[in-house]
Amino acid sequence: MAAPYSLIVITPEKTFFDGETTQIIARTADGDIGILAHHISLVANLPSGPLKIRQADGSWRTAAVSTGLMKVGGNKVSIFAHAVEWADEIDVEWAKRSEEDALERIKAKKSSQDYNMAELKLKRALNRLSVHDSYAKK
Repeated sequence: MAAPYSLIVITPEKTFFDGETTQIIARTADGDIGILAHHISLVANLPSGPLKIRQADGSWRTAAVSTGLMKVGGNKVSIFAHAVEWADEIDVEWAKRSEEDALERIKAKKSSQDYNMAELKLKRALNRLSVHDSYAKK
């Protein structure tokens, strides 16, 4: 069995996860990356995507990350994210409404700033729906 290491996942509102894991798989700007104990130090940009965490019992739990930053070093991984939620706790109806709102704002093209914010909102909504559909236990 792989050696454990410390993982902390923090959002502006709360500490989402603080404990030990033996492996995570995170989506970075350069693609998915697996992290085991004693991984080389790195800092990575996290776009909206899934975060898979291997729990102490060997099972996996997946969360939807809405952009952030990951720091790996000293046998510890720290993830600072805009928002994170477990796949099985995602409010699908809210995510669908968010997607629809973002699409309407993109079509309206009021300003470049509003358009960019709507694109980010759309990516977050699609990520939440995708993570829920792919990883929530049915």
